[in-house]
Amino acid sequence: MRKIILLFVCMFGISVSSQIKVLKNETLIEIGKDNAVGLYKKDDKFTFNYQDLNTANLNTFRSFSFQNLNKDVSGLYEIIENGFIDIPVGNIILELPNDIIELHFEKNYGTPTVQFIQYINKNRKFVGKSQLLTKKQIDKIFGKTNGKSALYEKPGQKNNVQPMNASNPQPAAVQPTAEPSASNAGKKSKK
Repeated sequence: MRKIILLFVCMFGISVSSQIKVLKNETLIEIGKDNAVGLYKKDDKFTFNYQDLNTANLNTFRSFSFQNLNKDVSGLYEIIENGFIDIPVGNIILELPNDIIELHFEKNYGTPTVQFIQYINKNRKFVGKSQLLTKKQIDKIFGKTNGKSALYEKPGQKNNVQPMNASNPQPAAVQPTAEPSASNAGKKSKK
């Protein structure tokens, strides 16, 4: 009888331990955050998270992501920074792989502000809106105040990717490179 009970205990112990799996911890680096808007990095993918003010439920958070292929994060920051200096007449429209983002600039109590308007899955029926953000808040989100903006150009993997264009509608194959090309070896980054 003791052997039968011992056998059941051993079998139960084996079946319980086989049901639990250890998952790989995904590393997500926070570049910057202010209130309910944040910028995060995983490998070479950047994600904006924001609280959607366009829904009745204020607990709704949305996000949009893109790769930093051609220094796109720095380019987005420059577009927003230029919009604060000279407020555009209309919204600036950006097409991402999965979404369309509009940058809406307006003066709020005399202070220039920007708002992210997201057309989810490129569908004009599903719209998410962030809060209005000042230049100080944008600097904090983009990591300009905490020094994490240096993480923009540190890729998770070195890939040589050629962008699509009108003459070449097919994306080029991704080719890993171990060293920088000869044409880029003598160039220094501008800061």
